[in-house]
Amino acid sequence: MPATVFRNASLFDGFRHRGRVGDVLVRDGRVAAVGGDLAVPGVDVEDVDGGLLLPGFTDAHVHPVQGGLERLGCDLSDLPADADAYVAHVRAWAAASEAEWVRGGGWAMAAFPGGLPTAAALDEAVGARPVALANRDHHGLWVSSRALALAGITAQTPDPPDGRIERDATGAPTGVLHEGAMRLLDPVLPVAGDDEVHAALLEGQRYLLSLGVTSWQDAIVGSYSGMQDCGPAYARAAASGDLVATVVGALWWDRDRGAEQVAELVAKRAEWSRGRFRATSVKVMQDGVAENGTAALVEPYLDRCGHATSNAGISFVDPLALRGHVAELDRLGFQVHVHGLGDRGVREALDAFEGTDPRRRHHIAHLQLVHPDDVPRFAVLGVAANVQALWACHDEQMTELTIPFLGAERAARQYPFADLHAAGARLVAGSDWPVSTPDPLAALHTAVHRTAYDDPGRAGSHPFLPGQALPVGAAFAAYTSGSAWANHRDDAGRVAPGAVADLVVLDRDPFDEPDRIGAARVRSTWVDGTCVHRA
Repeated sequence: MPATVFRNASLFDGFRHRGRVGDVLVRDGRVAAVGGDLAVPGVDVEDVDGGLLLPGFTDAHVHPVQGGLERLGCDLSDLPADADAYVAHVRAWAAASEAEWVRGGGWAMAAFPGGLPTAAALDEAVGARPVALANRDHHGLWVSSRALALAGITAQTPDPPDGRIERDATGAPTGVLHEGAMRLLDPVLPVAGDDEVHAALLEGQRYLLSLGVTSWQDAIVGSYSGMQDCGPAYARAAASGDLVATVVGALWWDRDRGAEQVAELVAKRAEWSRGRFRATSVKVMQDGVAENGTAALVEPYLDRCGHATSNAGISFVDPLALRGHVAELDRLGFQVHVHGLGDRGVREALDAFEGTDPRRRHHIAHLQLVHPDDVPRFAVLGVAANVQALWACHDEQMTELTIPFLGAERAARQYPFADLHAAGARLVAGSDWPVSTPDPLAALHTAVHRTAYDDPGRAGSHPFLPGQALPVGAAFAAYTSGSAWANHRDDAGRVAPGAVADLVVLDRDPFDEPDRIGAARVRSTWVDGTCVHRA
């Protein structure tokens, strides 16, 4: 393995910005020395040319296999939030593909009145072909009439306890399935096989490495609609050497079952953990999302006129049962990774973590609403705050589908990153890709400025609750040393002698231009001291 000296770099070491400190020497896959003139004969020289050298980003909440499948399918995620653009893309993709189903996703709810596209629009684009497209947050599915018919979903089909079928005035389904209702399609959706899932994983990995992400936590290692469990794909890639990144898999907790599944999770951990993959976490989805009224709230949602409704969202796992499940998983050495988006969902997760072992490094992801009484509990309990910073900005979805239904008081305390940081919570960061872009620099820009970089059409130029912005160093630390900590990688996420040489080179130093963090680009990505991506 060749040694490499990184020259002419500004350095962020995973905890603080150190500026120009001299050379960084990498040897045998680890950082050997930092500072001074370290070039010696026979050592490769990498000229950073004034850019920033920093630890590889660790994405603490991402779905690379699902993202890879969507990139290989009908991918709407890079399109503007425009209904006509989506339909045109679906039409063109279907015309170019011989696939039985049109599968993919990435549409934004804000592109449609009330956030609700229709089956009729898909029917016009593709005729009698079945279509199933997940929205960006993957809590809703846009389906064609043919897909509804194949699944037998009619006006007489009842809503499942954990989901909802959108209907017209007669009760007939109109083309969107929310939450658990998406699973009504499972009996008829084609399931991606071993080779397709493997290809999706490698495409997801390729894309993440291009963005400087060298490690991640897959937030659902389990079966998605239309995809078999991706655990074997990770084990296969780890065994073959195709897995370049270091990955922790969060095994999916089936909310329709109970404690009887714990033994299966233990068996999966033993069977699949090898090489660069460890199936040592368990993912519990405790609630839904605010836009469709399924995030669990302490107080009910409002209606469009500002009056309280009877809906306070859904706790997918009974809170008392959750405490018992978390205690058992903690006893067996699992880390628990909870989706907690509403303030009641977050509180139920924190309650479940009472009395657990802080060494497990449990964490709660999303944290759109945290009740003020619960902010200090993260530090007290040793539970990490796993933030998806890109969501903390003004966009059509926030303006049209969230704020009116939360009311002024709750809407003013969304994504309380600064409060959590000030209260001593350990911050870790992730993207939730393919819900949103996996580009860490885009997320870091929003974490610091509470706006989306150079995207006024989507997110406006007015900062969203700027008092909750993070300092630049704290934001970068969350995405490097913080997330590495969450993955139990204490020798990664930092640039210091002895650390794993998972590194990223940026084309500029964002600490010199904090207003342009989102403009920075990855020049090269390194894993164990070997370049795995070069722009």
